[in-house]
Amino acid sequence: MNYARDASAAEATLLAIRERGGEAVAIQADVSDHDAAGRLVAATVERFSALDILVVNHGIWKGASIDSMTPDQWDEVVNVNLRGAYSICHHAAKVMIPQRRGTMVLLASTSGQRGEAGYSQYSASKGAMLSFTKSLAAELAPHGIRVNGVAPGWVMTDMSRDALAHEPASAYAAIPLGRVASAEEIAGPIAFLASDLASYLCGEILCVNGGAVMAD
Repeated sequence: MNYARDASAAEATLLAIRERGGEAVAIQADVSDHDAAGRLVAATVERFSALDILVVNHGIWKGASIDSMTPDQWDEVVNVNLRGAYSICHHAAKVMIPQRRGTMVLLASTSGQRGEAGYSQYSASKGAMLSFTKSLAAELAPHGIRVNGVAPGWVMTDMSRDALAHEPASAYAAIPLGRVASAEEIAGPIAFLASDLASYLCGEILCVNGGAVMAD
């Protein structure tokens, strides 16, 4: 399990895993740093002797209008969201290809499917994640590695909690199920894609958004 800053939250997650009989280790790394992403993968393989499943679930969500957005604001979001995905997948693939097995699940967003006013750099990074997922699926399938994606809508997480707190109830009218998702409701589809139940899914994007975006 990777974390960037919040060591206490990582420790709490470790304890929850261990209480349920699992084994886990938390490794600090900013995956937008290519070398740090490599150290994260190396530390995982050193601890567990293999890397079978990769879930690319990091990201930041920051907005700016296109007329006021600075190059630094653009680069910050794209570097974390997209370069980070490239870096961690690059290093993971170097482990999985010789193994001849593995699965990757990449997290995109409905914002990457339909765009989001005032957050064009975020939408661009997540739209690219959709294409990146499909490209890796075609490239890595001959090596026995499945790559799929999940595109969540609104989810109640630390990243979105403040924004959602100020949204009027009428804003949820665009979501047919009438509410935002819990983190667990996104984790379920991720676990499905990572499991043998999805053994013939390759390059698929699961839209997990309460019906807000019904993409082909």
